[in-house]
Order: sequence, then C-alpha cells, then structure tokens
Amino acid sequence: MTQAQRRESTRAALLEAGRTLFAERGYDAVAAEEIVTEAGVTRGALYHHFDGKAGLFEAVFVAIEAGLVEEFLESFQVGDPLDAMREGITRFLELSLEAGVQRIALIDAPVVLGWQRWHEIEAQYGLGLIQAGLDAAVAAGSIAPLPTAELANAFLGALVESALAVARADDPKAAKKKAEKVLVAMLDGLAT
Repeated sequence: MTQAQRRESTRAALLEAGRTLFAERGYDAVAAEEIVTEAGVTRGALYHHFDGKAGLFEAVFVAIEAGLVEEFLESFQVGDPLDAMREGITRFLELSLEAGVQRIALIDAPVVLGWQRWHEIEAQYGLGLIQAGLDAAVAAGSIAPLPTAELANAFLGALVESALAVARADDPKAAKKKAEKVLVAMLDGLAT
C-alpha cells in the first residue's frame, strides 16, 4: 500500500467509526479513545487527519450532507422538477427520521459545531440543491418566475426547521406527516 493509500484508509476508518459511534450514542457520549479503538488507528492519527474529535464530527456531518446532495441531484435530472422537489421533501423528512442522520445532522451538529458553522454547512449543501430545483422548475414553467436565490433561502429555512421539529417530536412519524403536508402545500402554492 502506498503512503497515500494508507492515509486514505486511515481517514476512511476514522470517518466510519465516528459516524457509527456518533449515530449510536451522540457526540458527548463518545470518547476520542473509543473512536480510535473502533477505527483501529492511533490517537495521533485522529489528530493528524481531523485535529481531534470535533474535527472528525464536522467531517462526518459534511459527508452526510454531501451524500444527501448526491442523492437528490439525480432526481432533478429526470421528469417534472416540481414533482422531483415534492419527492425531495418526502425523502428529506424520511431521512430526518433515520437515527444517524437525526442524531448527527439535526440534534448534535448545531450544538457541537455552533449554530453559525452548522448553518454555513447546511447552506453550502442544501441551499444550492434547492436553488437548482427551483431554477429547473422556473425554466420548465412549473412555478412562477420568482427570484430563486431568495426563494431557496426561505425554503431551506422551512425544511431545516421542519426536520428539527420532526427530530425532536414525541411522535416523529406523525410530525413527519404533518411537516410534509405543510411543505408540499408551500411548494404547490408556487405552481403556475
């Protein structure tokens, strides 16, 4: 194995171990020593690649966000963009029910990273995706030609707040259904 391959292997092992442990027990309940033991690497490797547990957590969160974008971008490539956005709302809220996504991205990330950094990452990934969907819907004539940058920002806020409410609800599945109904109605209100 080359040095570059060993570095990538170590980094991947740390990301996988961090994601698993953070999803299972939450950031505060996981010690750095547990992460390196699970990954089969040294404590020095954690600090070399991620500058510690907090840096690893941020990398895990970014990986989750990037994965969500990849999944959703494909849906905008085919069919009606408005239908794709409706499906995106449903899928996003379904993902917010998954323990790992819920715990890492919605519950721990705002606290661990601080609201500003968490919001920057959410905006970096989610905002562009939403705007791409809105641009496609405007181009297809599915929604009114409104300023999509501002509309995407407003819609990101609604999505994130809805997902946070679902994640913290006593009955997340019931909360998801209500949130989905509201978000789809907001989107359909833009239809031409």
